[in-house]
Amino acid sequence: MINNSTLMNPSTLQFLNTLSRNNNRDWFNENKEIYLLAKEEILLLVEALIEEIAKFDEEILKIDPKKALFRIYRDTRFSKDKTPYKTHFGIGLGMSKIKKISGYYIHIEPGKSFLAGGVFQPEPGILKEIRHEISVQSEEFASIIEDENFRNNFRGLSTESKLKRVPTGFDKEHPMGEYLKLKNFVVTHPISDDQILAKNSVQYMSKIFQTIKPLNDFFERPFL
Repeated sequence: MINNSTLMNPSTLQFLNTLSRNNNRDWFNENKEIYLLAKEEILLLVEALIEEIAKFDEEILKIDPKKALFRIYRDTRFSKDKTPYKTHFGIGLGMSKIKKISGYYIHIEPGKSFLAGGVFQPEPGILKEIRHEISVQSEEFASIIEDENFRNNFRGLSTESKLKRVPTGFDKEHPMGEYLKLKNFVVTHPISDDQILAKNSVQYMSKIFQTIKPLNDFFERPFL
């Protein structure tokens, strides 16, 4: 059992703040020990989260915390932005590590942190299956996204990436038509710096993820 009082000191967020102002290899190499301490704190957070989420999603125990944490080094090969480091910590729980398509995600960045879940950028075949599941199980899908706890935590599925029209092969007048247009099936929940640093942060984040689980289960079902 991990003691929450050991998790997330303000120094971790301060490291990210300072990195955003000094995003270059010289500064990073000179401050590598500070980065490693921050990384260790994030890994403790991941371990504690896995323990807590396992209370309602046991498969999460199969995840290696070290593999759940994304690299801080940016791939700049095809980007105009050549800054070498990310200014956030990204953590993926699920998303092909234990589940086939869905998962939970934690983004830690001073003033911009958030929790997320669902399915991000599915391949065309998977996208078609998800749309089919929504179309034939529309009442169940509606009951998930209209649940009171779900609505209290999320403003709905992200609409940043969607088609202009209902895709070919689906009823243009389908009551779930707006959801059939989506290319991603993701929900997000902002989380403040104070919430991240609070002693009950792990329980708070886990509670948010628990409301995502029915949505993830719905998306996973066609691929079981």
